[in-house]
Amino acid sequence: MKFFVTGGAGFIGSNLVDRLLAAGHQVAAYDNFSTGQKRFLENASSYDSFTLVEGDVLGLDRLKDAMAGCDFVFHLAANADVRFGTEHPRKDLEQNIIATFNILEAMRANNIRRIAFSSTGSIYGEPQIFPTPENAPFPIQTSLYGASKLAGEGLIQAYCEGFGFQGYIFRFVSILGERYTHGHVFDFYKQLRANPDRLHVLGNGHQRKSYLYIQDCLDAMLLVIERAQQKVNLFNLGTDEYCEVNDSIRWITQHLGVCPQLSYGGGERGWIGDSPFIFLDCSRVRALGWKPKLTIQESVISTLKYLQNNSWVPEARA
Repeated sequence: MKFFVTGGAGFIGSNLVDRLLAAGHQVAAYDNFSTGQKRFLENASSYDSFTLVEGDVLGLDRLKDAMAGCDFVFHLAANADVRFGTEHPRKDLEQNIIATFNILEAMRANNIRRIAFSSTGSIYGEPQIFPTPENAPFPIQTSLYGASKLAGEGLIQAYCEGFGFQGYIFRFVSILGERYTHGHVFDFYKQLRANPDRLHVLGNGHQRKSYLYIQDCLDAMLLVIERAQQKVNLFNLGTDEYCEVNDSIRWITQHLGVCPQLSYGGGERGWIGDSPFIFLDCSRVRALGWKPKLTIQESVISTLKYLQNNSWVPEARA
């Protein structure tokens, strides 16, 4: 099978590319390198079955040409900047909604009918049910990022109904692991590397979040596309645990051997759109036989070890 992966040089995308190639598939990775890194694709580039296409998901004609001959699309490219979304609201519109429309239209032009989409647990806003199931009452949106991802889900579902597509929609918690370049572990590590005596925390440190290790995430996604065969297949992906930000700080500082003075900025939300509690019900994907191998703490430590052993990653994202 030939897979097309948008955001193929990014954190999740490049790890997925490696997994698909190792399984014997052909892969075309599509990326504009606004945040993706060519070094993440060094292993993939050694495969004859790999193709790298540099392009933007806002360029429909480029997408149509690049997608020719593919069988399945993983649409992972997105603006994942929740924190600063209100400073550039058009970016979520363009990169998360219009880009998804372009992907679907390029698929239609190439007679490709299967798509997997990286959505987010942020679409649940601030729910009343925990752990939050896929069929929770329709939420009020609290971030531009979440709203744009929900719009992308809606487009995919409509194309499944109107054009005979088959969709796999994954609502992730925050993902950790190798090639991680965005999020609290990355931010805390950069702060502590610059000054091990101080650490500034957005929010009050009591925000409760669930996290998932990258390889566990990919295991789940690949299992779902193999076994779930509905027209629209909607799955939460996360662990059956959560931690406070303060727990994560303790694990990080202990691993690094530092004891910084902590300062906190704000109340229960670190920024506009930050949900103080994210904990997803993942029983639907577990019913297919999947379960994560790493705990949240193990995922945090694995991420730190990767960042320590690859000092170029924080520098590249400076």
